[in-house]
Amino acid sequence: MAENLIIAEGGKEQKYELLYKQIEALIQGESDPIANMANVAAMIHYTFGFWWTGFYRIAGDELVLGPFQGPLACSRIGYGRGVCGTAWKEQRTQVVPDVEQFPGHIACSSLSRSEIVVPVWKEGKIIAVLDIDSEHLATFDTTDQKWLEKIVDLL
Repeated sequence: MAENLIIAEGGKEQKYELLYKQIEALIQGESDPIANMANVAAMIHYTFGFWWTGFYRIAGDELVLGPFQGPLACSRIGYGRGVCGTAWKEQRTQVVPDVEQFPGHIACSSLSRSEIVVPVWKEGKIIAVLDIDSEHLATFDTTDQKWLEKIVDLL
């Protein structure tokens, strides 16, 4: 897939715009959510070169590691714990410029410096979260939030 992924020239907005169209075309007709999460994680990761890109799926009262790209990750995260659990509990995207300043941050990797977590909704409830980590401070902004929320809406 990566060899077929075209990365737009220009800034972040242009890259997201093309990526969105490619994801929309790729997952059209694929009903398996795990397959779609796997490809979406790979496409975002490949396009932007983030430190870690992946999904945590809701299973009971915790988040369980799903498809991802990057180094080893925490396997389970409790409701309301860390950035991922907080996004689930507060039912909204979390943009964290410096994870060291986030109360209760779970350090799955000491190299992670900033993070964005976007809830994935289906039929009015959160079924997963998209978690992206960067090894740089203040990587994520409103552009990332806008486009990542649009991308997870495709799922």
